[in-house]
Amino acid sequence: QVQLVESGGGLVQAGGSLRLSCVASGGTLSSYALGWFRQAPGKEREFVATINWSGSVPIYTDSVKGRFTISRDYAKNMVYLQMNSLKPEDTAVYYCAARTAQAMGLHMSQYNYWGQGTQVTVSS
Repeated sequence: QVQLVESGGGLVQAGGSLRLSCVASGGTLSSYALGWFRQAPGKEREFVATINWSGSVPIYTDSVKGRFTISRDYAKNMVYLQMNSLKPEDTAVYYCAARTAQAMGLHMSQYNYWGQGTQVTVSS
C-alpha cells in the first residue's frame, strides 16, 4: 500500500514562491503517473498538474500554466510542485496523488493513492 505525504505548504505573499514536496513509502512510484490537486474553501477539489511515468510533457490547468512546474525524482520516490508568482486565488489545500498507470490523469477518479494535503495560503 503506497502512502503519500506532502510538505512545503505555508503562508506567502502574493508574487512569492513555494515548493511542495510529496514523498512515497510502501512502494515505488517509478511506473506511476503522478498529479497535484487542490481544494479551496467551499469549493470542489480540482486538478492542478500531472506528469506521466517517464516525466515527459506534463499537463497543467490553465490558471497555473507558466507559473507552476511539476517534476519527479525517481531515486527519492518523490514528486514536486514548484509554484511561482503565487496569487491569492491559489490559496487551497494541495494534494499529491498517484495512479497505477503510466499515462497522465486529469480526474480525481483516475488516482489510486492520495496524500493528506498541505495548506498553501497566499496573502494579498
